[in-house]
Amino acid sequence: MTIRALHDSETIRQQRNLTSSQKRANSETKEGVLVNNFIKDDKGTNLDNTCDTLVISKSVKMPSRLYEKNADNSKSILPISIITTGVMGAIALMSAFVKRNTKINLKISNEKRLPATTRNVALNEETHQALYQMIQSPTRKTIHAGIGVLTLTAMAFMGKTFFDGFKEVWVKKREADIQKNMQEQLINIETQSFAGKIQITRSMLSERACEFSKYLSDDKDKILPNFGKHMQFTGKTKNKENSKNNMNYFLLGAATVAGIVGLGYLSLRNLSKSKNYLEKAIKDTEYKITDIVKNSSTKTKDNDKKLLEAYLQSIDAKEDTIKKYLGNLKWDKGELNEFIQKLVKKSKTSTTKVNETIGGDGTPKPTFYSHVDDYRAFFYNWLLDTDNKQFKQLFFGITGLTALSYGGKLTGDAIKEVQVKKLNAQTEVDLQNRLVSTELRNFKSKKDAAIQPLVDEFYKQVDNGKPKEELKVMAENILLEIKNGPPFVYS
Repeated sequence: MTIRALHDSETIRQQRNLTSSQKRANSETKEGVLVNNFIKDDKGTNLDNTCDTLVISKSVKMPSRLYEKNADNSKSILPISIITTGVMGAIALMSAFVKRNTKINLKISNEKRLPATTRNVALNEETHQALYQMIQSPTRKTIHAGIGVLTLTAMAFMGKTFFDGFKEVWVKKREADIQKNMQEQLINIETQSFAGKIQITRSMLSERACEFSKYLSDDKDKILPNFGKHMQFTGKTKNKENSKNNMNYFLLGAATVAGIVGLGYLSLRNLSKSKNYLEKAIKDTEYKITDIVKNSSTKTKDNDKKLLEAYLQSIDAKEDTIKKYLGNLKWDKGELNEFIQKLVKKSKTSTTKVNETIGGDGTPKPTFYSHVDDYRAFFYNWLLDTDNKQFKQLFFGITGLTALSYGGKLTGDAIKEVQVKKLNAQTEVDLQNRLVSTELRNFKSKKDAAIQPLVDEFYKQVDNGKPKEELKVMAENILLEIKNGPPFVYS
């Protein structure tokens, strides 16, 4: 038979700060204490005195929630079937979407069609760029520089691994010191909790012993009938507090509604002002367009085209607006119509081509480009041209700065981790110190909950006129229950 003594708050607090072996030893010790004290084969029990010995009442109902049944929501393999069918249904819908998209793609006009894209393969890692250069152009310089970069990369990796490991070892040692100091501080706190529980038990023993002695004494004047009724728990009403809480909730709700309305009104005002600003900007742009159209000439025609195109695009001009403003230009009719049609087509087009220097020429084939932000790039450049002293200075300067930055960050992180662990340990100590009073109240409340029904039964038997000898047996066992019963106190 195994008893797990792990549910009291003191044990939970202790377990949180123990190693695995300490937790196991702590648990096994308490299990042994319980087994030695409560699991005994007492062959001398007199059945006639059992009810008095164990303070057994004649009628005690089971807890109302004992027979409460929890509904079983599991429906065999139905959820698995639903999920499987749902996934296949989603795949079917996706295939229908692809089918519809293929149909649409055959009918869409060129102006609305999405543009083709070139796959741009970025070589952002210096090792990848160096390897690419060795494969694409295997010359003496590229091979020499590539091998140098790969060697430097290996050296940097091994150095980083060493210093990271050194940091972890140093932090772990400091953590061990912190844990040792915290455990030493917790000894005093656990002692306060332990002593407080023992004191509560002694106080309850003293109080109940004095009460029971009045009913076991020969002096009948000391007997206080129905005394037990005054010892039952009473629930104090908190109508005032509830009313105050209800008022606070009402005020909070009213303030929330007022805030929502106020912020909504402010948002509408901001949108109205934004609309006014936008309309003013459009009018100013239209005035500039009218001015350009009015003063345009053959000499300024090329520049006017760029300005007119930019202005019309900025106000998102539609076909009617474009024809309205540009129809007054005194240009050649053919050239003017061509310019208008160009702008009209552009206003209707949904997409535009990306710049070739960024996205390629639109051919659906892979292209390669290098954009390296890495200290090793300077080493590669120096190896390509070792006569360039500035390449050399750049490599040593930026590599040195990178190493110092990483070392500083590593040191800062190590110190930060240690300080955080120190502060967390102190916070844990402070919390446990503050929880001592809470734990003692919790212990007292549970003791009362365990003992009060027995005390009530004692006074019930007093009212029924039970003999003093039998009352004495009940009183002794109640006192034993106070001393040895749950919740338990462990040393």
